[in-house]
Amino acid sequence: MTTKLGALIMAALLVLYLALVGWRAVQFMATGEPIAIAMGVALIVLPIIGLWALWRELQFGIRSHELVKRLDAECALDLELPLLPSGRPERAAAGAALDRFRAASDTAPESWQAALRLGLAYDAAGDRRSARQAVRRAIALSRAPR
Repeated sequence: MTTKLGALIMAALLVLYLALVGWRAVQFMATGEPIAIAMGVALIVLPIIGLWALWRELQFGIRSHELVKRLDAECALDLELPLLPSGRPERAAAGAALDRFRAASDTAPESWQAALRLGLAYDAAGDRRSARQAVRRAIALSRAPR
């Protein structure tokens, strides 16, 4: 729950920041000076890009959370990795088990479950870039028509 709350607070702060930058852009353009107008246009483009990026990240978070809940409902969420007292999987054990998760994903390339489990294993091993890539693939596979 604290992760969701943190994400919502960060999103709200980003929206506030983007609104203030957008307002400053309007003020620049209202001066009528060519350089100020150019700066205002640049400041309008940046908040639009920021809002797009925020939307993409929120959608990723919502969709990945839905898939994790579905995987948990199927009783397939347990990665069978040793856990630390905090409840997180041991990083070294996750890294050693990556080949098993990759093989499972390769043998079932149409399975969003296998792709999501691979993403969770990458995350447990500390490879966030590969984890996000695998989870994006799981999201795409789950949305594909059968």
